[in-house]
Amino acid sequence: MQTVRTACYVADYHRPVTQPRPLPNSPLTVATVQATPTPGDVAGNAVVAADLVRQAAELGAQVAVLPELFLCAYHPPTLAADPAGTDVTADLAGAVADPRLDPLRAAAREAGVTALVGAAVRHSDGRRTIAALVVDRAGAVRVGYDKQQLWSGERELFTPGDRGATLVVDDWRLGLGICYDGCFPEHGRAAALDGAHGYLCPSGYLAGSEHRRDLYYAARALDNTMFVVFANAVGGVDPWRFNGGAAIYDPEGRVLVRGADDGTAVLVATLDPAALAATRAAHSMLADLLPDQGGPRASMPC
Repeated sequence: MQTVRTACYVADYHRPVTQPRPLPNSPLTVATVQATPTPGDVAGNAVVAADLVRQAAELGAQVAVLPELFLCAYHPPTLAADPAGTDVTADLAGAVADPRLDPLRAAAREAGVTALVGAAVRHSDGRRTIAALVVDRAGAVRVGYDKQQLWSGERELFTPGDRGATLVVDDWRLGLGICYDGCFPEHGRAAALDGAHGYLCPSGYLAGSEHRRDLYYAARALDNTMFVVFANAVGGVDPWRFNGGAAIYDPEGRVLVRGADDGTAVLVATLDPAALAATRAAHSMLADLLPDQGGPRASMPC
């Protein structure tokens, strides 16, 4: 398993642990963000992201989660027309040195916040991915995770990621997903089996999808008795108009905070290890999981 260590680190997952991971020793305050980026304006969106990270820090957040593809905006016509201008480049180790992100680096460093922000990334091998960038407390930027489950027309523009990832901040293990990943129970379960205490999902849900938006991530929380942090874009012009509703869920899938369907918002909640312990003691699905869930299928004529 590849590991990168700084103020936090990212580890590949999808190999179940044989022993439960210890619970965190102290609470973690997390911010989820809904905001409207400008299509194609990476430099301008980085300035907006920096301001949102500072707002999160003022509210006490140690981690801030921004929406999917926030740095370039989720706008496929622009992404198709100007890949060079909308992408950031990662080196072989996944580090991103793009000077357009300097305001965001400075905000994370000055505020002492670990930020997760969506971007289109061009890798050293030529792949283009929908990525979650980790901006750590020292201001370093690197690819934390590449979206595995591409949705609809995304497949024409991007290559899917080939591995999961867990972000470790202090002693909190936070599985990473991006939007459509969270629609697959197996994805959140893979994070939980790697010992995740929470699941961070930068997303881009379009207007009209409110029912699914509010159902999927609550379900992932309860399925896996872990906190879930859902960030989402908001606003824009049809057919690329997004519906906000950024939220943080407790390990039973109950809403701790949720944004409105429109308007910018920075929402904060504290993830409590005591709540995690109590939920897992009462609802032991992870401990009771069968090694071959369901087993062979038998036909039953009637």
